[in-house]
Amino acid sequence: MTTTQREGREWAIGVDVGGTKVAAGFVDARGEIHQHTRVPMNSHGTAEEGLAAVTGAIDELLKLASETNSGPRRIGICAPGPLDPHTGVVLNPPNVTCWRSYPLAAEIARRYGGSVKLENDAKSAGLAEALWGAGRGYRNVFYTCIGTGIGAGILFDGCIYHGRTGAASEAGHLVIDYHGPLCGCGKRGCIEPLASGTAIGKKARARLTETPTRKSVMLELAGGNIDAVTSETVGRAYAAGDPVAKEILRETVHLITIWLGNIVDLLEPDVMVMGGGVAAMLNPFFGTIREQLPAWSLNKRCLEIPIVPARYGAEAGIAGGAALCTIAST
Repeated sequence: MTTTQREGREWAIGVDVGGTKVAAGFVDARGEIHQHTRVPMNSHGTAEEGLAAVTGAIDELLKLASETNSGPRRIGICAPGPLDPHTGVVLNPPNVTCWRSYPLAAEIARRYGGSVKLENDAKSAGLAEALWGAGRGYRNVFYTCIGTGIGAGILFDGCIYHGRTGAASEAGHLVIDYHGPLCGCGKRGCIEPLASGTAIGKKARARLTETPTRKSVMLELAGGNIDAVTSETVGRAYAAGDPVAKEILRETVHLITIWLGNIVDLLEPDVMVMGGGVAAMLNPFFGTIREQLPAWSLNKRCLEIPIVPARYGAEAGIAGGAALCTIAST
């Protein structure tokens, strides 16, 4: 976008901090992402190296538009938790060990000025969906990102629900099978170790190991190496008609349906928005989830709640960061 095109347009900078990269982009008041950058992130280095990745992404972005070099800026950062959105401090995220009780928002504000907000990545993405995406027009929104792990955001009247201390909406760690596998959080049978991308890949590898004589496209796609089978492999094999992959995804859908039934009974949201790579892969099964949902929900009107795919894909973090600058969260 040229300087002329950008003039008169409200914009914010959205920053997405991940374990391996930092992405930043200009986002306008309609939630459209115009220009974006991406730099590597050393999440297990020093705090200064982590900060340098964030500032590097923002600096590269600012070079793309001269008029952004003056005046106050609005920067929203989404990052893995735990973190404190009220103080802008990153606490102790297990996948980003470079920061421990680190005042990231204050450091960014000191460098760039203006307003800087920090929030959990899934909650930020949920806010973007409620404001501009698949949750727009609904009063209360439940958003989940099903990918490597499972995150969630709860939006009441357009505002992020944080709970008493900011630790609310850890829906990925709701237990649905207390005899289930040990989760990274320390509990057993959370939905995350049962239905995340990591869980799907693990289940596929186990299935291939247990029944080596059973033919599967998954092994072929992985070059004959069982250890190379991932959730993406399962998705590609399902698309090719592989029965083992179909079995694994149907089991995953069943578990997610049980989990969403609990979400409905607890929150009764107006809409449930599904984001993340695994959710995109399971899009063909959304109808199955709806069919099965009444068996796992006490709410007799559960079928009135739409289950919809998220608007934002890989750029959900950029949109989420910018959304923090556009609407108040409580």
